[in-house]
Amino acid sequence: MDVPEKIKIPLFPLHAVLFPGGALPLRIFEPRYLDMVSNCMKNETRIGVVLIKNGNEAGVAAKAHDIGTSSFISYWHKRNDGMLGITLTGEQRFHVLSTEIQPDQLIVAEVELLPAIKEHNNIHNSEQLINLLKRILSQLEPPFSTMKTFYDDMDWVSARLIELLPLPLKEKQSMLVMKNVCDRVKHLQPLLVGMELL
Repeated sequence: MDVPEKIKIPLFPLHAVLFPGGALPLRIFEPRYLDMVSNCMKNETRIGVVLIKNGNEAGVAAKAHDIGTSSFISYWHKRNDGMLGITLTGEQRFHVLSTEIQPDQLIVAEVELLPAIKEHNNIHNSEQLINLLKRILSQLEPPFSTMKTFYDDMDWVSARLIELLPLPLKEKQSMLVMKNVCDRVKHLQPLLVGMELL
């Protein structure tokens, strides 16, 4: 039996949920996160994106959920407002084992990487979900309009819909935690019906 990989990474608590394969554009302005981005780019290390449970994105370290997604910086640029813009690309889900808050309030965590979701593409109404995602992506700008697409993979399709649609964050987090694509889609479909998208 494979032993789960454990790694130490800085955490980025946000009011956002990122899935493996997703893109998350961010504007960086706090010194602790500017340093974090600089170190991660220099050392080619990962950043852990976690949803905030209590607290704020800026200031004192927030309390975050313990299931998140490791990511890497796939793009960066200096914005017109002088701030640093980056895009994080989701890589692998993880479970936080322990955390340490540094003096600058940056959270560093030991995390256990979770297995990838197994593909299961024989899903009822999958064509509706695929068409909905195609419509959404066609209206967006980079990085979403330029991302590599995997419309035959319902893990990828459902994850992008969850990230891009204005669903409650607690619903997004509950679907990130799920280990099965069928369970995720069963949970997602009534939410989309309620939004009159299906």
